[in-house]
Amino acid sequence: MKSLWTFLFLTVVSVSVTAANISGKWNAEFNTEIGVQKYVFTFVQDGEKLVGKANSEIGETKNETELIEGKVSGDMVSFVELLTFQGNELRIGYEGKVEGNEINFTRRVGDFATEKLIAKLEPGSAPAQAPARRGGGERRVWWSDCVRA
Repeated sequence: MKSLWTFLFLTVVSVSVTAANISGKWNAEFNTEIGVQKYVFTFVQDGEKLVGKANSEIGETKNETELIEGKVSGDMVSFVELLTFQGNELRIGYEGKVEGNEINFTRRVGDFATEKLIAKLEPGSAPAQAPARRGGGERRVWWSDCVRA
């Protein structure tokens, strides 16, 4: 019975460790009722909290907006973009699922439209993984140390 509890504990810990970290730049290009839209999302994730900005190109118009209400839970992500377009402020809600280097989004533009899009991680934009922490007196032994001995 003790080994069953150990197994369950390790399973829960491993699932929480493998939660998505979407910090970085993500590119999306998709067709809508008003034409092709190009986006670069820049995300910064801290635990389940998500902040960032969206740089968009809609026809000849370029915009930069701050993202609000951002949240990451496991492989699910959501946030809101408040975009001013042609003098109107639009609330655009995003919900997506992270699948490797892609996020499959459903985008809701106010009460007007619902669109599907895929954002792809820009190569080299993800933050480097922090090295694992080690105890105080530990020393790493390199192959070259062994050869010299």
